[in-house]
Parts: sequence; C-alpha cells; structure tokens
Amino acid sequence: MAVFGLLAASMGVVGLVSADTMLTAMGFEPIPDGDRADGDHTLVFLTASSMAALNMGVYYILAAFADWKAFFRWTVPFRLLTCAVFTLAVVSGRAPSGFLGVGLWEGVGALATGAALRYESRGARKDAVA
Repeated sequence: MAVFGLLAASMGVVGLVSADTMLTAMGFEPIPDGDRADGDHTLVFLTASSMAALNMGVYYILAAFADWKAFFRWTVPFRLLTCAVFTLAVVSGRAPSGFLGVGLWEGVGALATGAALRYESRGARKDAVA
C-alpha cells in the first residue's frame, strides 16, 4: 500500500510540475500552449487529476503507516472498478492504448492487495487456533 501510495503521489507531482511529461506517459501527444484551441481544457483536467493522484497517494501512505485494514479492503473493489473503466475506455476507442497500463496497474494492485489481506487473515486465524 505504501509503495502504491508513493507511486500515485509521485505521478501526481509529475502531472502538476510537467503536464507534457504526464500526457506523453499516457499516450497523448503534447500540444504547445500557443497551439491549443479555445475551450481546450486538457491542462485543467490534468491538474485536477494530478492533484487527486497526489492526495490519493498520501491517503494510501498514511493508511499503510496506520495499518488500516478496513481501508485496504475498501480499495480492492474500487480498484477493480477503475481497472474495468480504463480497460473498457481503451477497448471502446475512447482512450489511447496507454490507458491500458493504468487499468492493468489498478487490476494487479487490487488482486495483490486482496491476496495479501487473505494471506494475513489466514495467518491470524492459525495463530488464534494455536
């Protein structure tokens, strides 16, 4: 959880500091500021998304340090939902293929978190029986 939080927070900072770097990482071609069409809100959206990623990353880091298991459990279905949404966005042609990486990251993260929680709960049950 802490590693995911650190990565999310780092990507949020990258998006806030260098929008073009984040756009390139997501599979978009950056457009020079002077060439943006009127009404192009790409940078506004990227700023909002990057701030959300920074906040989310900090939440994950704090939850990891507090060992807040309920938070970890809550993340599993929502990360699976995020996986589905981003994957479907790519498959339907609504998003570039670079977004598939986001979907896979979320899906693998959800499965790893779920597996870790299950492993820990089995260990706790064994300790209680012994």
